[in-house]
Amino acid sequence: MNEALVLAAKAIGAGLCMGIGAIGPAIGEGNAVGKALEGMARQPETSGTLRTNMILGCAVTETTGIYSLVVALLILFAM
Repeated sequence: MNEALVLAAKAIGAGLCMGIGAIGPAIGEGNAVGKALEGMARQPETSGTLRTNMILGCAVTETTGIYSLVVALLILFAM
């Protein structure tokens, strides 16, 4: 019975880790892309620079999601 509770707690913890860990990158990337598109619409000549910076920012933001995936996997399999 105790083992079942531990396994259930692990699954719930990993699910919460991924769920909450995915909210930040989603909001951040959505905001970055929206602002970059707004800047491209206002000044089309800077679209190349804005696109490059947007992609770099999205890559950095996505690392938070990857970290939460690693933590969720550690919760499931390492403990």
